[in-house]
Amino acid sequence: MTATLDLWPIGNCQVSALVDRAGRFVWGCVPRVDGEPTFCSLLDDRPKGGEEGSRGFWDIDLDGCVETRQSYVRNTPVLTTRHSDADGNAIEVIDFAPRFRRNGRMYRPVAFCRIVRPAAGSPRVRVRLRPARDWGAHSPERTRGTNHIRYLLGDMTLRLSTNAPVGWIEDERLFRVERPLYFFLGPDESFSMDIPPAVEAMLDETVGEWRHWVRDLATPAEWQDAVIRAAITLKLCQHEETGAIVAALTTSIPEHAGSQRNWDYRFCWIRDAYYTVQALNRLGALDVLEGYLEYLRNIVDNAKGGHIQPLYGVGGEAQLPERIAEALTGYRGMGPVRVGNQAYEQVQHDAYGQIVLSNAQAFFDQRLFRIAGERDFEALEPVGERAWESFDQADAGLWELRTRSHVHTYSAAMCWAACDRLASVANHLGLEERASFWRARADTMRKRIEKAAWRPETNRMSATFSGDDLDASLIQLLDLRFVAPDDPRFRGTLEAVEAGLRRGSHMLRYATEDDFGLPHTAFNVCTFWLIEALHATGRVEDARVLLEEMIERRTRAGLLSEDIDPATGELWGNYPQTYSLVGLINSAMLLSKPWTEVR
Repeated sequence: MTATLDLWPIGNCQVSALVDRAGRFVWGCVPRVDGEPTFCSLLDDRPKGGEEGSRGFWDIDLDGCVETRQSYVRNTPVLTTRHSDADGNAIEVIDFAPRFRRNGRMYRPVAFCRIVRPAAGSPRVRVRLRPARDWGAHSPERTRGTNHIRYLLGDMTLRLSTNAPVGWIEDERLFRVERPLYFFLGPDESFSMDIPPAVEAMLDETVGEWRHWVRDLATPAEWQDAVIRAAITLKLCQHEETGAIVAALTTSIPEHAGSQRNWDYRFCWIRDAYYTVQALNRLGALDVLEGYLEYLRNIVDNAKGGHIQPLYGVGGEAQLPERIAEALTGYRGMGPVRVGNQAYEQVQHDAYGQIVLSNAQAFFDQRLFRIAGERDFEALEPVGERAWESFDQADAGLWELRTRSHVHTYSAAMCWAACDRLASVANHLGLEERASFWRARADTMRKRIEKAAWRPETNRMSATFSGDDLDASLIQLLDLRFVAPDDPRFRGTLEAVEAGLRRGSHMLRYATEDDFGLPHTAFNVCTFWLIEALHATGRVEDARVLLEEMIERRTRAGLLSEDIDPATGELWGNYPQTYSLVGLINSAMLLSKPWTEVR
């Protein structure tokens, strides 16, 4: 288990924050996940002590603290942190972002709540709230009222309302905690209610809302805790206002030390979101699917000629220009810190398949509030046309190579899946002519892909049409239903991928040089893909052993990042990573014993 990425997410599907193992807010953006970070010290290696220069964190520090223990309130993203000193004094800090139903809609403000309770003895604390603005370049101006402090962040102002002595907070003075203290950092509006009972009520309602959501999940009998924590965190990665699902809550945590592979993942990748809704659908979390389908329909409506970008902003923004935030030194001093992601300009043909695959369920699932119909099918057909035109054309691939392109087998198979599922949908709707049309195209595409990607001399599929390349994405041909688990071609491909890319208990994406040289870390979702393939091909015990190992690799918060060092087990890459959590859920659902065997 890694210590460096030992971070605990809290959030409400509007904003989120990452809390480190000292109980300090070190990352959090406003007014939404892809906004400017108010808390950014995760990406700044300057000391977090009392010096004037440090900013971008919120610390509630127990004087003389010698031990800190953390845990989530069961089935919620509400975090409890207990600090103790050597003399038996202790405090308990409860951190959450309010989320509950109010006046017929979900109340999820741009706000964070903290409650400090004296737990033992006569504890003394120092509260240091040091937000940042301009991507860590400046500290905001502030003004003070009777029971609040206002922080002027540029485009918005946050107000801290509290029953603690405002002057002591502003001066960062050490003081004794003799009664519960309440902090509400939110919109620049007067907190008209009595703060202690109001924040306590928000806590109770937030806990209740999350527990009701979890109660409706169809979890497996085994590994329940791991699956529930992964599901809650995937839900936190959805911007509920629009339905978009971000790939991770952070930017620029490198894939390995000094790699320069630092990317901004706070956007909605069509690919990542497809995998996320696929996993949550298996748990019955239809609210995430319905929100994402609304987001996708707007993307499709706005697509010019059916062209789909690999990623969009959480508001559907198409332009995500990439720049460097010069004021931040980077995670553990390993910059650069990137804002935006130039991959939005790339050509990645697999997006066409993921658009159709995500939408296809809406035509069949009677549980949904809105069942898709003919007009929805007609809106998807231009996407299918793009898939047909593009399936055997070069692209950057799912690993988003920046300086080279190939015809990637995974992209081609995803395009095939788009046409294959359109045929199924048309048949379901009784559109016989369109069903025949798309079936003929899918059959033609399948023949072309099988011929171009199969390498009889090595008894496996190639990751590209032009070479004889190994890539973990070849395992996904099984999930797409392009091949069956007993197909000798798949068996040969799986054997080759495992031999060439497996490093102990972990899987690389590929083992060849890319734009930044050779990759040093394994890609966690690829290990889960291997687990699924092992299960499908009858190696169930091998799959269970790998799943248990991956569960052991999680942080104390029960989560995973994007990458892992196969030699040390240290986690790297943006966090928490939806891909990785999706893999955990899917693998657990496949491998768990049935509830009928639980005694």
